[in-house]
Amino acid sequence: MGGVNEIGSNKAVSVATTPPISAPHSQFHSPSLSRSPLLASDDHIQPANKTPRISTPRFVTPLGSPIRRALQLTRLDPHDAWLPITESRNGNAYYAAFHTLCSGIGIQALVLPVAFTILGWTWGIITLTLAFIWQLYTLYLLVQLHESTETGMRYSRYMQLCSATFGEKLAKWLALFPIMYLSGGTCVALIIIGGQTCKMFFDVICGGTCTAQPPTIVEWFLIFTSAAVLLSQLPNLNSIAGVSLIGAITAFGYCTLIWVVSVIEGRTEGVSYNPVRGSTEVTRIFDVFNTFGIVSFAFRGHNLILEIQATMPSDEKHPSSVPMWKGVKIAYTLVAMCLFPLAIGGYWAYGQRIPENGGMLTALFVFHGKDTSQFILGLTSLLVIINALSSFQIYGMPTFDDMESVYVKKKKKALPWWFRAILRAMFGYGCFFVAVAIPFLASLAGLVGGIALPVTLAYPCFMWLKVKKPKAFTPIWCLNWVLGLLGMALSGVLVAAGIYVIIDTGVEVSFFDPR
Repeated sequence: MGGVNEIGSNKAVSVATTPPISAPHSQFHSPSLSRSPLLASDDHIQPANKTPRISTPRFVTPLGSPIRRALQLTRLDPHDAWLPITESRNGNAYYAAFHTLCSGIGIQALVLPVAFTILGWTWGIITLTLAFIWQLYTLYLLVQLHESTETGMRYSRYMQLCSATFGEKLAKWLALFPIMYLSGGTCVALIIIGGQTCKMFFDVICGGTCTAQPPTIVEWFLIFTSAAVLLSQLPNLNSIAGVSLIGAITAFGYCTLIWVVSVIEGRTEGVSYNPVRGSTEVTRIFDVFNTFGIVSFAFRGHNLILEIQATMPSDEKHPSSVPMWKGVKIAYTLVAMCLFPLAIGGYWAYGQRIPENGGMLTALFVFHGKDTSQFILGLTSLLVIINALSSFQIYGMPTFDDMESVYVKKKKKALPWWFRAILRAMFGYGCFFVAVAIPFLASLAGLVGGIALPVTLAYPCFMWLKVKKPKAFTPIWCLNWVLGLLGMALSGVLVAAGIYVIIDTGVEVSFFDPR
């Protein structure tokens, strides 16, 4: 993990006696170290042959203000200039919107109508609305916790904030596995979905007229993985802003296209809106909780918010929280425009007949594969593939950063390009191996949603309480304690419900046999 910026106190500042860490010549003039846009000169790494220069940022606040006293000196951790998340700090609100939308909406949204089959109309809409508001609030907390004028810290990674708040050992127990899954596990799921959609796209294009032998599903996984690995060679998070823009456009495109086509085609024959009821009371209760996990999994992406904000310059006059929150508001307005029509329109069109695996995408091909134009089906499949390739890049970036940090911290220099290419290829093809070995991973959405839920809905509340220290029993204090405890309790119940549902209904387990 990379370090954090340290800001000295208002005491007299003395020049450090330790020799400065040298940076490669290319870093001195890289975009991440320029003042455009709005990057303070204190963020520069001093060349090894020069004496470290200590300067005080320009201030516009009155003399002796708390911010002036807190921000006497700002230094950038030298390692950050060589790591993919923080290598470039010239991001802006538009980049933040691209990244947030690309990570905040995707294939997981297509299974939202499945939750409505258990909850029904009223509770389905209420649950989706409350989950959206809750996760938007905790997302706001993370944006505000990214940097602190009181402690002088800038937390560029979710795990850094957890470690600083809960302690390193406790943070590993609480957050390491969910964050690892939200990064690596999502990439595995994207390979599975991307490979299967590639096969669907091929079938639509050929239409049974191709004489060539089509690739097997494993070969489609390999083709998709190879394309993702090739695209992953872009060096840092800011460099994939264009990729995230394409991913955001395609996600919005196929979500809108699917629900519009489903609504236009009308309700399927024999549709029913009666909630599915289990055979026993226990089964019914656990089914309901499992659907909460499906809804919560649709709002993943919180583990990337601090990383996205880390790509922005920040100083007293232009704190990174302002453009970041602006980008988030743009992104989640579009997210709401996708998720709510998708869930409501999909359930209206298919009701209890919505397929559990694949959700709306599978329903489109199953129920309307013959009465919908091949162009629409092919375009939908292509948009899903492009979005999966784009999402792979942003979800893989924290893992790339973590792998490269080991070399950077040990060698005190940037990773060679060829070594970076090898590491990212190893990660990509490692995910491919897991996708082939465990192809049923995508069907565990409820269980995975329960495991990852604290990262989204609970931990930000506790971190806010620990860092901001609001006065006890004030409304904000009570709100965060209630949401934090409720999130942890809900996570435990969802995990238990997910396991019970898997045992009760079964999952088609097929190790090394993707279909």
